[in-house]
Amino acid sequence: MTTPRLPFRLPPPPRPLAFALAAAPAAWLIAGIFGIAGADLGPNPVRELTHVTGKTALNLLLITLLVSPLRDLSGIPSWLRLRRMMGLFAAFYAALHFLVYAVLELDLSLADLGRELAKRPFIWVGAAALLALVPLVVTSTDRMMRRLGRRWQTLHRLVYPIAILAVWHYWWQVKADIREPLLYATALALLLGWRVWRGRRRRVTVS
Repeated sequence: MTTPRLPFRLPPPPRPLAFALAAAPAAWLIAGIFGIAGADLGPNPVRELTHVTGKTALNLLLITLLVSPLRDLSGIPSWLRLRRMMGLFAAFYAALHFLVYAVLELDLSLADLGRELAKRPFIWVGAAALLALVPLVVTSTDRMMRRLGRRWQTLHRLVYPIAILAVWHYWWQVKADIREPLLYATALALLLGWRVWRGRRRRVTVS
């Protein structure tokens, strides 16, 4: 049984364009910090920095998971060339998200961090997702891929629980309107569901 294909050709964007699009939120934040080109972070810059870096990290994490379905549906293997870039950008924004919170929100105060962890348990979930990203970043090079062999693919399946933790982190901190977290949870469910469905089809084909 073959994987269904899109009725139209869908090539991946050029790598320089993908890089520019992924870097655009960081460029906008820098412009806002220094007041360049009319960029403005609003009345609460720290909150805006925290929001944009966190949301961008989550978006890029889901885009990273979207690459494989796009490869399968389009039949164009070159989609996979974007996966590592998007994953590294997701980790970059996740680290920025944490640094903005720890440095600008808490002033690196361990006492404040302890109180925040007790009062806002969703921080534990976000921290777990960030820590789990570290081994994926460290082993993202071609050299580490060759060195780890089959273990590399097993290790990088951590991206699935990381994505679940990231969506959970976002959902848990929303107090009232859950429509946007629900959209992210639905998108993640579809992306993970695709992988389950594809794996079952492959087992049926082999048998």
